[in-house]
Order: sequence, then C-alpha cells, then structure tokens
Amino acid sequence: MAYETILVDREDGVGIITLNRPDKLNAMNRKLNAELAEAMAELNADDGIGCIVLTGSGEKAFTAGGDIQEQLNDDKRYTQEEQDAMAVPRRSLDIAYSPKPTIGMMNGLAYGGGAVLASSLDMRIGCENTKFRFLAAAYGRINSTWSLGCQIGWPMAKELLFSARIVGAEEAHRIGLLNHLVPKDQLRAKTMELAKTIAGNHRGAVMGVKSLLLKQQGESQEAQWQAEYDHARNVMRGAKAAEAFPEFMARKGMKAE
Repeated sequence: MAYETILVDREDGVGIITLNRPDKLNAMNRKLNAELAEAMAELNADDGIGCIVLTGSGEKAFTAGGDIQEQLNDDKRYTQEEQDAMAVPRRSLDIAYSPKPTIGMMNGLAYGGGAVLASSLDMRIGCENTKFRFLAAAYGRINSTWSLGCQIGWPMAKELLFSARIVGAEEAHRIGLLNHLVPKDQLRAKTMELAKTIAGNHRGAVMGVKSLLLKQQGESQEAQWQAEYDHARNVMRGAKAAEAFPEFMARKGMKAE
C-alpha cells in the first residue's frame, strides 16, 4: 500500500515504519495517525514479520508530537464534540497491544505525543540525539499514566510526568527508558540486530510471552488507559491548542484566530 506520511519497509522478518514528515519534525497529524494504524495492522497480519520497528525521518526527531497547526485549525473549525468524534484515542494503546514485539529506533527527540508513542513500544534504542519530554502536565493535559510506570517504575514515571522536564539520552538509558544507547551511526545496525534476533525466534513463543506479560501486570494497561481517558473527558478537559502551546505559537508567528 502507498502511504503519504510514513514509509514501510521489510527486511529479514522485520517491518520498519518510518514517520516521514521531516519538515514538521515528523509531527503526527490525522493523516499520519491513520496511516500508522493501517501500517501496524498490515505488518501484524503479515506472517513473514516477527518484529516491528518504528523510527522517524532525519536526525532531529522521532516525532515532536501532535501537529499543533492542525490542532489550532481544528479548534477554529470544529466544536469539542466534533473533535472528540474525529479523534482516534486508542492509537497508542493499540500499538502497545500489538501482538508482535515493537522497538523504537529513537533517532531524535520524542516530545509530547511522541513520548507517549515511544512509551507504548516494547523497547527503545537510542543515540546521542535522543531526548524525551512528557509534556502534558506543562500545558494542562494528561497522558502516559497507563504506559510509563510499567516501563521505568512508578517513582521515576511520577517525576517525569509531574515535571514535564527534558530527559537526555544518557539519563534515559540509566533509568531504563532506553534499552541500549549507541552512537548515531550505529543506531540502525543495533536496532536491526535486536529486531532480527527477535524475528528469528519462534513466533508463537515470542507473541505468547508478550501476551502473558501484558495480562500479568495486575490491572491491565487497557483499564489504566480507560481511566485516563475518562478523566480527560469527564473530569479535566484538556487545554485547547492556543492555551497549550503559546511559546511555540509565538516562535512560529501563529495566531489562534
């Protein structure tokens, strides 16, 4: 299938999805989110694929998160109810529940929604360009409560979610947010080495291990995600784009009206 905002490749049993909007730091708009969901479904249905790698175009960004310009336009064009109807809120949850193992090849920054996406993956491999920032608390939204704690433990997850601070590559590796940290010229080789090793193992066994790990976390990720989603819709409605990103808008000369 031909895609406009992502690239999909296959190599020795590994499916590789590249977020491909480098001029926008691979920001995730509706088109990219829809194509990402389609590509994940395509690779999960392919019996020749044993592991899925996600990365971004260029060296600057895995993805800078949601497309703020699109969000600003939506705030002007649609009511909140209409925006809720268009949303695909389960994107990161569905990726977390991919039956096949997923690896983030973290070629650059992963901020906001990009950090949420990264934390939905099973593993992450980074380089000196890798940075994370779980931004939601800085601009009046909530996310990653269901995904981050099981990756790096509650105390550190609380620090990153409460503070919304930048996490550099070395710290990310130290706290377990990155499984491996390598020079950027070795990033693809290291990622593919691990991915091909996983893909070369018994598919049923690997997928069984993942399924059991997801089920045995106590309360499921899905229940945690549902609690977060219900809170965001019924208790504290997330900030509008103009309220959430004033500094970005000022830098880019954007106006809400």
